[in-house]
Amino acid sequence: MHTINSLLMTTVVTAWSYKLSFLELIAFITSVVGVALGIFGPRSTWPWWNLSSLLYAILFFEQKYYASGAIQFVFIAGGFWGWYGWGPKGAKPERLTGKSKIRWLLGLLALWFALYPLLVNIGAAASLTDAFGFAGSAVAQVIMIQQKYEAWPLWFIVDTVYTYQYWHGGLYLTAILYLIFVGLAVGGWARWLREAKKHESKPA
Repeated sequence: MHTINSLLMTTVVTAWSYKLSFLELIAFITSVVGVALGIFGPRSTWPWWNLSSLLYAILFFEQKYYASGAIQFVFIAGGFWGWYGWGPKGAKPERLTGKSKIRWLLGLLALWFALYPLLVNIGAAASLTDAFGFAGSAVAQVIMIQQKYEAWPLWFIVDTVYTYQYWHGGLYLTAILYLIFVGLAVGGWARWLREAKKHESKPA
């Protein structure tokens, strides 16, 4: 185990005093693949999602981003759920009802405000943004598994917040990753909305 950890934390390249570890590099690559696949909705997105989540859990706990680390295990659980929930043919996007949007928004806010003081008390880094990222990611993950297109605009907001957080915290490659996620979220938003409208237009 110690040998594996040493390998993961080995510095691949140093640029402007920033040390890029093998762990962060591999997590970056698997994350981009997983999210890019998610735009098109194949079930194969979920194994990539799970691998990247496991790697980022290790990285974030090392950096004291406790909520960011914890949310990775939610992602892993969601990955198994999503694999079976989407089925062999992949996602069939739909839209949330108005009442469902309100319920999810209230749930997000409640989780954010409940988690923030906890993170402050345990000395977490970037408690406010990390708490929001956890709450927003948890909601986005669940509604994405449920094949609701609103997952993507929520990912857009969450990933924008994370981009700021990780850049400010010195995890520059991870910040760039989340900036890429912002762009991918726009693509997912457009495609899933288009597919949802097609689904709605079909006769019952």
